[in-house]
Amino acid sequence: MSSRSGIHYFFEGFSLIKTKGLKRFVFVPLAINILLFSAAFYFLFGQIEYGISYVINLVPEWLGWIKTAVNFFLWPLAVLSVLLIFALIFGTLANWIAAPFNGVLSEKVERHLTGQAMGDDGLLDLVKDIPRTLGREFTKLFWYIPRAIGFLILFIFVPVFGQILWFLFSAWMMAIQYCDYPYDNHKIDFKRMQNHLSQHKGKSMTFGIMVNIFSLIPVVNFIVMPVAICGATSMWVSELRDEALRNRV
Repeated sequence: MSSRSGIHYFFEGFSLIKTKGLKRFVFVPLAINILLFSAAFYFLFGQIEYGISYVINLVPEWLGWIKTAVNFFLWPLAVLSVLLIFALIFGTLANWIAAPFNGVLSEKVERHLTGQAMGDDGLLDLVKDIPRTLGREFTKLFWYIPRAIGFLILFIFVPVFGQILWFLFSAWMMAIQYCDYPYDNHKIDFKRMQNHLSQHKGKSMTFGIMVNIFSLIPVVNFIVMPVAICGATSMWVSELRDEALRNRV
């Protein structure tokens, strides 16, 4: 078993997206991510500004120094909080929309890493896989929503500890989201995929933490989706594939 961590595989994704023959499969997930994240961040930034202005206006004018302090502390706190929530919720939405293309990208990366021809599958092959890939995304969504609500409540009402728990939950969700594509390509069901990742929790969590961190960085988060798919597929090929396929019933 390799001693490489999930961090290594995440950064390997940056190299893989530049691989000749893979770039065209990277384009659609990248474009979807850019459009969705740009629109969502523009909207959320406006809501932050409105919310902070509302809070500051509640402070009487004669307490001007408090207004200044509130304004100074609220902006970084609000931006960080929104980014933490935004990274997982909108990242999940972007992956749901791009799921069929993400699955194809993962398949091509696996072929490249295992020395197979990448092939030139047409649009019809992609369309045939849409019901299965969207069905898988619904499975992940139904698993995610009740847990996200619980951790979001803690995030809002339990200072510091709630934010740490949300971050760790987000990292695990990111690992599940991106590592799932190669599992799904090999028809390994969601429950078995979860159990297998749990057996490799150190690699999975360090990978998810890196995805989480880079998802919080504006502009950089645009390329996180294809990078994470490539990195997760590399980890699948090097660390998880043989064991998962051997134990598949």
